[in-house]
Amino acid sequence: MDKGGMKSGPDRGHGGRSNAAQNGGNQFRLDALHQGIEHESVMLHEAVDLLMPRPGGIYVDATVGGGGHAEEILARSSPDGMLIGLDRDTDAVQRSRQRLAVFGSRAVMRQADFRYMEAVTAELGYSAVDGVLLDLGVSWFQLKSGERGFSFMLDGPLDMRMDSRLGLTAADLVNDLSVEGLKKIIKEYGEEPQAAAIARAIVNARRLGPITTTRRLAEIIERVAPKGPRRIHPATRTFQALRIAVNDELKSLRHGLEAAISLLRPGGRIVVISFHSLEDRIVKQVFREAMNPCICPDRMPVCMCGRRPSLKVLTKRPVLPSQEEVMRNPASRSAKLRAAKKLDA
Repeated sequence: MDKGGMKSGPDRGHGGRSNAAQNGGNQFRLDALHQGIEHESVMLHEAVDLLMPRPGGIYVDATVGGGGHAEEILARSSPDGMLIGLDRDTDAVQRSRQRLAVFGSRAVMRQADFRYMEAVTAELGYSAVDGVLLDLGVSWFQLKSGERGFSFMLDGPLDMRMDSRLGLTAADLVNDLSVEGLKKIIKEYGEEPQAAAIARAIVNARRLGPITTTRRLAEIIERVAPKGPRRIHPATRTFQALRIAVNDELKSLRHGLEAAISLLRPGGRIVVISFHSLEDRIVKQVFREAMNPCICPDRMPVCMCGRRPSLKVLTKRPVLPSQEEVMRNPASRSAKLRAAKKLDA
């Protein structure tokens, strides 16, 4: 839901944001939650401006969440634009279906991981679409629901599954993995410098009994990890790492981006909002590979592989939220937006 954020051009923003700021995204969302700030879609106008929805177009909101971006896409593609909303979270699908009911048959919701968007669109009878939006990471609604286990600010079961049909939970990882296994996840997915100490503390603590709640895990981490920069809670990076591992987020992101690019018709656009450096790195890599797919050796004077670029990047540097939006909506603090356009085959 938009609350008057400032618009910006596609090249607004800058690169080089520190990992501390990027990894602090969930902390700022949690600060907003603690302060009672209501949810609003991050960079709503910037994202939809770059997507450029039009009447008659077909669009995929691959992380439909609360439905804010989807609602704007449908409004701008009136009277006959089509929106396919995907989300792994049952609650998100139901919430968006209710919010977008006013658009009737123009809005279709499906519970699915966005890596499978080609299968979903094919099932609905579409072989190509005009735009895809991905707003990554954990949602406001997931954070404010203690029983989902995403937040260390709210006590609840150590779950973290975006799709409750999945078998593996964060509690399974915390209680079953070795010190080395936990260290690997926390270091790679959380970019946590204290990964080894946190992993050892978790394994030592579970000897007294299984670690089953968010509060207990956060307390274990607090005892061994110092508070990070910018008031980042010591548990922020570990919770991020466990969430990424439980939901296989990074592999899903790469597959989802590749599926989206394949699905776009020439001239179609992809817009991605990321909230930490691992996500943004993958977005940049996939866009770069699509811009320059040549696999010829460097010694070759001309390209012989025949692979042609499939994307043109529209954001030379990532678009960042305005200072006004950051002040109004702390959840946007670490967001980076990148966009690209599909080229003719």
